[in-house]
Amino acid sequence: MSFSISFGPLSAADHEAVAKLLHRSLVQWYESRLRQGAKFGDSHEPFLLFPEVYEALDPGEAVTARDTQTGEVLGVCFSHERETHVAIGIVATAPEAGGRGIAKQMMAAVLEKARNLGKPARLVSSLLNLDSFSLYTRLGFAPGAIFQDMLITVPEDGMTSPEPTGSTRVREARSDEAESIADFEHSQQGIRREKDFAFFLQNKVGSWRVLVSEREDGSLNGFLAMSTHPSFSMIGPGVAADEEMAAALLWRALDGLRGKTLVFLLPCAAANLVRTAYSWGARNVELHVAQSTAPVSSAQGIVFPTFMPETA
Repeated sequence: MSFSISFGPLSAADHEAVAKLLHRSLVQWYESRLRQGAKFGDSHEPFLLFPEVYEALDPGEAVTARDTQTGEVLGVCFSHERETHVAIGIVATAPEAGGRGIAKQMMAAVLEKARNLGKPARLVSSLLNLDSFSLYTRLGFAPGAIFQDMLITVPEDGMTSPEPTGSTRVREARSDEAESIADFEHSQQGIRREKDFAFFLQNKVGSWRVLVSEREDGSLNGFLAMSTHPSFSMIGPGVAADEEMAAALLWRALDGLRGKTLVFLLPCAAANLVRTAYSWGARNVELHVAQSTAPVSSAQGIVFPTFMPETA
């Protein structure tokens, strides 16, 4: 099949088409490689949340690839300019348009934007999908931390394991704490994205909760956001100063999502935290890797990545 491709921004009229594209792309890839396409369901409707959230957060920043004759959306790449970097979210191409370099061209447009801004580009990608991993490394991304995708079903009556040390210092974030949360992440990870945290705390598109943990002097030593929307139940993004505080935040988040089955990502290097998650009933379902065109060498603490909006 022959296509003439043009590239441009995403509009609200494209949300349905993008949701269908995301669904078809994921089903086709996971089914053809892993025979796991069924896990994404039969309907594209849950994927409407992705363009809705991305566009509410950063309108006009997504790149789309279209058939110039029909106007059909054949590819999408979500990106977000942040204070310290350009973050890249989901990149997807229609199955029938594969092999034409569409993903590479969309990524090139985002990387050009990052270069013009003088900022590195960052993303988190699946280690099961070597096609995308290879694309990113060819474009200059270097892999960093590896994360375990963990799936857990929280009992209807809440967590059965005892509360971890430090859980009494965890509370709901206040609506005015976006700046302090962003400052804490910057102190630990060297990146800053206050707009994301303001978006979560405003809670106008999607369904979000944010927990924070405090030291005895009242300063933050961790935070953990989560999506509680029926279409996307996932814990993250978050950062904690150490594994003990990370466990306390994670336990409180899970206990507040009773009866739900959800995913969270933990750094493979956080061995004690991973073993703790196993003891709570979590199991591995996939691996992801952080990639950047300029890795932050001073990063510290425990990171909980997520996919919407992406941690990068």
